[in-house]
Amino acid sequence: MLPLTLLAARKLAGLLTTNDLLAQTITSLAQEAGITIPVISSDQVVVSSAARELGDREIEFNYPRVCVYSSQMKNTQEEKFRSFSGGIVVAADIWASGNLLDDSDQWIHYYVEALTAILRANRGDWGDGFLFSGIYDVQLQPPKIGGFGYVELARVTCGLNVSLV
Repeated sequence: MLPLTLLAARKLAGLLTTNDLLAQTITSLAQEAGITIPVISSDQVVVSSAARELGDREIEFNYPRVCVYSSQMKNTQEEKFRSFSGGIVVAADIWASGNLLDDSDQWIHYYVEALTAILRANRGDWGDGFLFSGIYDVQLQPPKIGGFGYVELARVTCGLNVSLV
């Protein structure tokens, strides 16, 4: 069996990549707004907690990208006779980069909207004892020099309730 923290990250990554859902959602939002945005395809969604600097130099990730990982786990033993009963926090770091500051600064908002729309549509049972309540948090960071000129990060975190026998 996979470690719970890895399984939780894979659950979220699977939601985003099944049927290329994230790319389809981004494309739909861009068409509605009448703009062109680089899509995040399924191969640009990775289970990794690598920082931008490492991803750029060592792993050679592409932009835009989403890095999904578990950032916290707590066994609260709410259900006394379960081996694990608690929560796991899963984070999705969305990276946008463009040679113009206006591009990356605009694109990041569409990426966040697409990812959170998928989360809103998938409240409930994620299988294997994982439940998503629908609560998430978004943190946007200001752009920095890097990537294709400018790079911007948005972190979406959500808590999964986990109950295992």
